[in-house]
Amino acid sequence: MSELNSIQSHPDAGNRPDDSMAVYLFHQGSNYKCYEYFGCHKAEGGHVFRTWAPNARAVYITGEFCGWDPRRWPMEKISDGGIWEVTIPGLNQYDLYKIVVESPDGELLYHADPYASHNETRPGTASKVYDLPDYQWGDAAWMEERRKADIVNRPMNIYEMHAGSWKKGENGETLDYERLADELIPYIQEMGYTHIELMPLSEYPFDGSWGYQVTGYFAPTSRYGTPEMMMRFIDRCHQAGIGVLMDWVPAHFPRDAHGLRRFDGTPCYEYADPRKGEHPDWGTMIFDYGRGEVISFLISSAANWADRYHIDGLRVDAVASMLYLDYGKKDGNWMPNIYGGNWNLEAIELLKRFNNYLHSAFPGVVTIAEESTAFPKVTHPVDEDGLGFDFKWNMGWMNDTIRYMQTDPFFRKGVHNNLTFSLTYAFSENYILPLSHDEVVHGKASLIGKMPGEYEVKFANLRAYIAYMYAHPGKKLVFMGSEMAQFDEWSEEKTIGWDLLKFDMHRKFWEFSKALCRFYRETSPFWEEDGSWDGFDWLSCDNAEQNIISFLRRDHAGNELIVVCNFSSVTREKYRIGVPRRGRYDELFSTDNADFGGSGTLNGQVYTKQAPMHGRPCCVELTLPAFSTIFLYKKASPKPRPTVEKKGAAHKASDTRRVKSGEAAAKKTAEAKTASKAKKAAPKAKTPAKKPRKKAKADE
Repeated sequence: MSELNSIQSHPDAGNRPDDSMAVYLFHQGSNYKCYEYFGCHKAEGGHVFRTWAPNARAVYITGEFCGWDPRRWPMEKISDGGIWEVTIPGLNQYDLYKIVVESPDGELLYHADPYASHNETRPGTASKVYDLPDYQWGDAAWMEERRKADIVNRPMNIYEMHAGSWKKGENGETLDYERLADELIPYIQEMGYTHIELMPLSEYPFDGSWGYQVTGYFAPTSRYGTPEMMMRFIDRCHQAGIGVLMDWVPAHFPRDAHGLRRFDGTPCYEYADPRKGEHPDWGTMIFDYGRGEVISFLISSAANWADRYHIDGLRVDAVASMLYLDYGKKDGNWMPNIYGGNWNLEAIELLKRFNNYLHSAFPGVVTIAEESTAFPKVTHPVDEDGLGFDFKWNMGWMNDTIRYMQTDPFFRKGVHNNLTFSLTYAFSENYILPLSHDEVVHGKASLIGKMPGEYEVKFANLRAYIAYMYAHPGKKLVFMGSEMAQFDEWSEEKTIGWDLLKFDMHRKFWEFSKALCRFYRETSPFWEEDGSWDGFDWLSCDNAEQNIISFLRRDHAGNELIVVCNFSSVTREKYRIGVPRRGRYDELFSTDNADFGGSGTLNGQVYTKQAPMHGRPCCVELTLPAFSTIFLYKKASPKPRPTVEKKGAAHKASDTRRVKSGEAAAKKTAEAKTASKAKKAAPKAKTPAKKPRKKAKADE
């Protein structure tokens, strides 16, 4: 018997040959494009509706087209596994409808369509007939580049945002997808972020959930417009060179009557045992990750966003709650796995399948885990027994460093480990450093509100901290409003503090954020070796007494960036840092720049001194302003070049001479200063003063 015949003869395969594969794979947990079969679709004779309700007595479609008569359009059961179908003629785009399920005890349950492409705007809860357009995408170049990209060794600087409260219209109205694109795209381009990350846009009923309690896993929320408008929003972002990530929530779903809970009057999408099927702290339901139909549903939901909407990545919310059976539960209120442990083996398998499928079907799509525990190998390949994510949020780094920055500078020496501990595990996973919405709500204070000190000192602290974050290994994520150092916590009910840009310190902080984003994007040592020790070296990590750390970042070519952070209230003059190579170091960035609101104390060009320090052969002497982070650049030593053609060689040689001439002049000036200082400070010794100067010249 052929495989197809075998499938057709399976009791769950459906009654018609053309349904066989889709139905069979759905029940087996391997149909990852369920949205092409379930839901509402235009078909011969009208629109065909399909849903899954395995324990229902009967299922109906009702809507405004039949005066909401609950039994007007009965569905036919087409598989023993509980798939129901009906075709209804004469429907129009945007007609409202619901699925009416008659439970085993005879109760009529009114649900939104789990597979709907479009839904009614809250407080309405119905689904809408919506024929997705054959949208003509204009992002082919972006998609091809995404397919080939090595995202781990490229810059990734994410602007996390809530679409409904980023900015409002002139009359306080919410911006739709079109107007959001008009306002947002030029702003992101000006700032220099590489990606935006949207808090969940899957349909959800309650504004206060921010989208994290989903009822429509295949439908963009209608708060901001139609599905086609969302497609155009993402298309325009891509054409402007901006990646689009979105939060996705397979960890739980709400109890709303029109949602998934007890869909056919029995546990259907959720675990039947409440010890596995409920989150007591959140009041939500947990998906049954061991059920084939639920696996197909969830992975299809993820694929829907990549396939239909060209989303560039999904950040999976609350992964820790999926991995652990005892998450948020007291002893006796959770069910161990078959081995007696607390890992949810079914959820682990689901996440592996999710990652494998998305990466194979949609090359270049990024998956990110919000995972707050020490669960192993989150970003390791599935064939190495990993979960298969591309990145994991580094919650440990975030918690430790915020705790450090909140500490009064006088006492920071006592919590110095919070600043450095992350490097003990920084390369065990591919990390994103998140300063997300979760850190600026519910009484936690905004980022600048967490900083100690008087007004100007708060800004200096935050500048130093953010610059340290951008230099630390890992991709970057900041939440909207942080770029202008707003003092208010975020609320979904109001926009971020655009009016703050009228004030000098906020405007300068905004300029600092913009300059830092651009510097990060243009500076390869910050991201080319982001996932290994090849791109990082400590210079000094143990000066807790003075609140100073220094380290080195390196790119593939060997270009180096020295990072020095002074988190104390004292400006340190003639402070020496050991460096690995002799010569000139250029200060390319300082958070103390006057343009950013600092004092304007800068180092410019500095030359090494032949004095070993920090295990390095030489050192540089710096002025470190209070509450500052500085970046010093050292170009890689030149490598032998292949012989160039004569054509154009004279022009190149002329350019080289001009560069060398400028460098020689700078060296001569620095040499004179070094000699003068050395003469004043030289100890009385038999060695003539000229010899160290000659060596210093060689160093330079």
